[in-house]
Amino acid sequence: MRLFIALQFEENILDTLTDFQNNLKSSGVRGNYTKRENLHLTLAFIGDYGNPDEVLDAMAQVEFEPMEISLNGVGSFGDLFWVGLTENPQLVAYVKRLRRELADQGIPFDKKRFSPHITLIRKYFCKGGKIQVSDPPKGNMTATRVSLMQSEFGKNGMIYTEIGCVESM
Repeated sequence: MRLFIALQFEENILDTLTDFQNNLKSSGVRGNYTKRENLHLTLAFIGDYGNPDEVLDAMAQVEFEPMEISLNGVGSFGDLFWVGLTENPQLVAYVKRLRRELADQGIPFDKKRFSPHITLIRKYFCKGGKIQVSDPPKGNMTATRVSLMQSEFGKNGMIYTEIGCVESM
């Protein structure tokens, strides 16, 4: 079972992100666009792991308080295009505690440095080679829950399913 821990977005953020994706498509940017229902912020990628209950137990050990999340800027990692977030020490501290708990419980996860971003397009292509954005998406929300997600390969791309969550105190 392929697992990851993520923040999912409220409708207003999803609307903003999908409108932005549509504007990119209209301007000629091609690539594998992330489907609306798959837009999320990964906090810890676990990968193949057979016991989601252990992951949920670890998540429950880490206090999660509501926090403001704000979209801020765009960027790319190679041929992956993303929207970033405003610097958020509360989010960074939570992710650090969460990952420490996963490690303490012996649950493997990708140890790459946490770099908060929302993937919009994979394998993108546009004239000039680099996406030019004059008006990056803006929006904010209060995150009140953290989700354990399962990802599966479907015939029309990835399918992400929430299999549990931890809500703020």
